[in-house]
Order: sequence, then C-alpha cells, then structure tokens
Amino acid sequence: MKLLKDKVAVVTGGTRGIGAAIVRTYLQQGAKVALWGSRQQTVDQALSQIRDEMPDACVQGYAPNLLDPESVAAAMAQVVSDWGRLDILVNNAGVSARESLYDYAPSAFESTLDLNVKAVFLCAQAAARIMKEQGGGVILNTSSMVSLYGQPSGVAYPTSKFAVNGLTKSLARELGKDNIRVNAVAPGIIRTDMVAALPESMIAPMVAAVPLGRIGEPSDIANAFLFLASDLASYVTGEILSVDGAAMV
Repeated sequence: MKLLKDKVAVVTGGTRGIGAAIVRTYLQQGAKVALWGSRQQTVDQALSQIRDEMPDACVQGYAPNLLDPESVAAAMAQVVSDWGRLDILVNNAGVSARESLYDYAPSAFESTLDLNVKAVFLCAQAAARIMKEQGGGVILNTSSMVSLYGQPSGVAYPTSKFAVNGLTKSLARELGKDNIRVNAVAPGIIRTDMVAALPESMIAPMVAAVPLGRIGEPSDIANAFLFLASDLASYVTGEILSVDGAAMV
C-alpha cells in the first residue's frame, strides 16, 4: 500500500539534498508533487532528472519568490488548479550560516531569518487557507538539531530554527480545529551540499557525538517526513521529531 496515494504535496527547496529526497520518496509513495526551487533553471534540471528516473511520476516544478506573499499564493493556486487540492506542504527551503559574531553583517543575519522563518510563515499561511477550505491538510517544517543545542558560530541559523520550532508548535494549536496537522523534523548532520560547505572543524565533532557512528542520509530524513505526512501520524501534531542518531552535542 502506498502511504500517500493520490495526495498532492508542495516541497520547497525540493531541487537537491533533503528536499530532493523528500520529493522522490513522496512520488514513490503515490503522491503528486510540486517541487519548488529558488531558480527556474535548477527546478527544470531537477524535474528532468526525476522524469528520467521515474517516467510515470506526477511532478511539476515552480520557482516562486518565497518572500513575496503574492508569488507564494499564486504558485499555491496553480498547484490547486493543476491537481484540484493541496494536502501536504513541506517547508524545506533554507540556508545555513557560519559567520562569527564579531564579523557578522546585520544584513546577512536578516537574510537568513527571511528565508528560514519568514518564508516558512508565508508558505504556511497560503497553504493553510487552502487546506481549511478543503477540510484539512498537513504542514511540515524542516528544523535542525541546532535548534535544540545551538552551534558555535553562525548564530542566525540556530536562531531561525528555534523560531521554526515555535511556529510549528503554535500553528499546531491554532490550526488543529481546522483539521490541519503541523509538525517539524529536526535533522542531525546529514550528507548534503549544505553540510559539505561547513568547515571540517564543525563537522568532525558532530559526527563524533553520534552514537550510531555515522552521518545521516537524506533518505533518513525523507522517511521521517513520509511518516508525518501519512495517516500513520494522524494523531501527531505540534511535534519536533529529532532524526539525529541520538547525537550528544
């Protein structure tokens, strides 16, 4: 049995890394998926790869401006126009940060919070309006293990993920009456381009602190997003699900 048969999902940041793994997992489990990326070129490349791998996949791609409410709403409306509904939103788009406080430009701090928090709010707002009218849905957010522990530089990133956790728990309480579940997944250190860009001095201690003794794979995170999107998690809302190998940071 496919866990997401005939469901319609939007996955932001869906062109690579964890987002791409979520897109593929959802497609394999029977969903129709709209993957969103920051540039149409990368969206088209991701679509081409998926269609080569999965010729029967029902997948579309969009590149809305996630910081523009009208652009977000228009893209959501297009998904509904194409497929009739919106069942799942995965807010996965985001950026990391590693600047020292002493050298941190305020504009860089603001930019990280814009994409990692404001965009999550705007996408959740647009999706919730649709989901309320159709009788329910699921909103899932990508948090991070550093939202629980902090990190030794790049303070905007853990700050933004603390905010995502608060948004997740608050929206779960607000939207429950509309049959909309809201959860987040907090990945540990995962084999992605974002992690590859971090200095080894940051990566090595994190891996050493994982009892399972390995870096996580994007598929590990995608499977958590699959569970939370499915009816198996029908009574789960307001949770921040850590998928970090029991990292002891």
